[in-house]
Amino acid sequence: MNHGQSSENILLRDDKEGAVYLTLNRPDKFNTLSEAMLAALQQELDAIAADPAVRCVVVGGRGRGFCAGHDLKEMRANPDHSYYQELFRNCSRVMKSVVALPVPVIAQVQGMAVAAGCQLAASCDLVIAARSARFGVSGINVGLFCSTPAVALSRSVSPKRAFDMLVTGDFIDADTALEWGLVSSVVADADLDAAVADKVETILSKSPAAVRFGKSMFHPQRQMALADAYDFAGNVMADNMMSPDASEGIDAFLAKRKPHWEQPGR
Repeated sequence: MNHGQSSENILLRDDKEGAVYLTLNRPDKFNTLSEAMLAALQQELDAIAADPAVRCVVVGGRGRGFCAGHDLKEMRANPDHSYYQELFRNCSRVMKSVVALPVPVIAQVQGMAVAAGCQLAASCDLVIAARSARFGVSGINVGLFCSTPAVALSRSVSPKRAFDMLVTGDFIDADTALEWGLVSSVVADADLDAAVADKVETILSKSPAAVRFGKSMFHPQRQMALADAYDFAGNVMADNMMSPDASEGIDAFLAKRKPHWEQPGR
């Protein structure tokens, strides 16, 4: 089922039993994040955030690459400071919306993930990469430090490794990205679709309520002091314990039977 697409179909949406697949669909432009693409992404992310039936999201790109970042031609056609401020503000809003979604977001990466494309991947909860994937924040090569991509990148890899990528423009391969923590798993190119499908199936097999509780606490607690993080996490866990799924899951475990989770939005 495809819906929520722009008139140009630059972003495709496919819903499959609780999972939403969003596919950047500008393969001839390496899926650059044009103004229209950012607007389409924001529209879909807002709709997903409000839909209790959604349990997992996959973000991918058609063609040979995941995403080449901002549309440089579009940027050069609008040499205005306020235009650039709004563009980067809209892009940042998309990235923050990915992080804030109440369900896990998986980036499915093949080929290049560059600059804001690398930022998009780094903003996702999980990144499953084909072995041929490459990651870079190479704006420095055209005189532009990737400042907003640096926010997401420096929260996924160590500051020194992030700064090295940012100041040199050097790319890293998928195995290096795995070692550095930018991606969560690397698979053979031919196995990428199957690996993503398997991860989605695993997430969908878990309690929808527990997954949403987990997503709601994981990122916020990382920005807190230790004591505050434990207070926050303890309250979330207490709320989780009061959910029907927690009662069902624990009872099922004790009775050595398979749990039956509540299915929200059905």
